[in-house]
Amino acid sequence: MIHIDYQDPRPIYEQIIDRFEKMILCGVLQPDEKMPSVRQMATTLSINPNTIQKAYTVLELRGYIYTVRGRGSFVSDPSKLQEQKKAHWIEKFYASLREGRGLGVTKDQCEKAVRKVYEEEKNDRA
Repeated sequence: MIHIDYQDPRPIYEQIIDRFEKMILCGVLQPDEKMPSVRQMATTLSINPNTIQKAYTVLELRGYIYTVRGRGSFVSDPSKLQEQKKAHWIEKFYASLREGRGLGVTKDQCEKAVRKVYEEEKNDRA
């Protein structure tokens, strides 16, 4: 489920957050599904429970999970999160396009880059 890359310069808790965010947004983890307990995750990954707790706290603050006292943590409905992430990405994309335009990148070059990325995706699915 979760793999820790010890060569990754990011802290372990950030890797855990990133992986859970992706699994929730992609539908691997379903809304209202129970998350593994902190103790269970710590044992499985052979890391300190405080690291898992920190990751879960951040996930809860970001709206990816919610906690029910005495029952554990559960996956939130990702539909609102997906829309927020898409809107944030589009804003970053616009900013990147404006920067590129300022550097002299042409509209044709941008369109070619977009086509290339979407062709890669098509090839990955085949």
